[in-house]
Amino acid sequence: MTIALMWEARAADGRGAELLAWVRQQAEAEAPRLGLAGTTGPLRREFLRAPEDRVLVLTWWDAPYDADLPELPEPDAGLTTRAVHRWRFESVGVE
Repeated sequence: MTIALMWEARAADGRGAELLAWVRQQAEAEAPRLGLAGTTGPLRREFLRAPEDRVLVLTWWDAPYDADLPELPEPDAGLTTRAVHRWRFESVGVE
């Protein structure tokens, strides 16, 4: 089964590039922890940005829906305007 994790945050005014750099660093730092989580890492990871300094990270995993997968953390206070939004989806097909 393929599971997609979504992580989305809105940076504080003018800090979009900093938030994007921070989340990329967090994703790279996640690699050593993957063995502890019993997985070899995501099938794919994608970083996206949008107006209003929004940053989105999508990761795809070969895992059951309720698998204990590593999640990106909350950024430090002041880097974002609100709490991170997280969602988990099960793939139902690729066309």
